[in-house]
This record gives sequence, structure tokens and C-alpha cells, in this order.
Amino acid sequence: MYLISIAVLMVLAPVASVLLGFRHSPGASVAALTLRWAAFWMVGGRLFLAGLRQVVQPRYTAATILGIEHTDSLLVVRELGFANLALGAIGLGSAVWTRWTAPAAVGGAIFYGLAGLNHLRAGQRTVSARIAMISDLWALIVLAVSLGLTGARLNR
Repeated sequence: MYLISIAVLMVLAPVASVLLGFRHSPGASVAALTLRWAAFWMVGGRLFLAGLRQVVQPRYTAATILGIEHTDSLLVVRELGFANLALGAIGLGSAVWTRWTAPAAVGGAIFYGLAGLNHLRAGQRTVSARIAMISDLWALIVLAVSLGLTGARLNR
């Protein structure tokens, strides 16, 4: 289920949204559509859903993703969930308030870049941790490249 949700939120939904965006606005920029929908799906959708799970069921992230079995970690995972909910809400809001798109993308790129590097430097990884690492680094690349190509400004 984890792999399916990652595939949908990190690849299928953003690509489908960009293609639909071209249908409604044939002259639209690929980079601008990618930025808009990556901020919504990758930052908004994924982080908001991850945050919900971390708040409600912190043991899943602790054990399955991070490989930590000790219950002392659950408080920290729940706090991570609050941060993911906050950043995810900004990403989801970017679909309504387009001025939120660049800030959501910048925050998401920073989060995914740091999380991906953290997973990368970890020695042994579970399959779920590998999926998290690859998808984190993928999100960093998509968000950073689309930000760069659009010349998005945070003060618009």
C-alpha cells in the first residue's frame, strides 16, 4: 500500500494533472504546470497524508520507515506529523491560493532534500526506507528544477 500511495502522489497524479493542465491551457509552460502540481501533490498530498498517519499511528513511521521499535520515539514521530501536516496544508492550499505555490515548493524541496540525504547516509535500510529515500530525492529534483525553470519568486 505504501508503494502504491507513493507512486500515485509522487508520479501518477502530478503527471495526470500536468497533462490536464495542457488540455485546459494549451500554451501553458511545462515548468509552471509541473511546479503547481508538484507543490499540490508531492508537498500537499504526500506530506499531509503522512502527517495524518504520523499523528494517528506514529508506530508505523517509527518501525517501518525509520526502523525504531522503542516507544520513546513515538512522541518525536507525532511531532514530525504536526510539521508534515502544516507543510502539507500549505501545499494543498496552493491549488486555491496560487501565491502559496512557490513557498510550498521551496519548503517541500528543503524538507525532501534533507530527508533524502538523511536516508541516504543511513547504513542499512528497509524496503520502505529505500522507497522513502528515492521518492524524497525525486521530489527534491522535480521541485528544484521546476522552481529554477519558472524563476518563481517568493514575493509574488
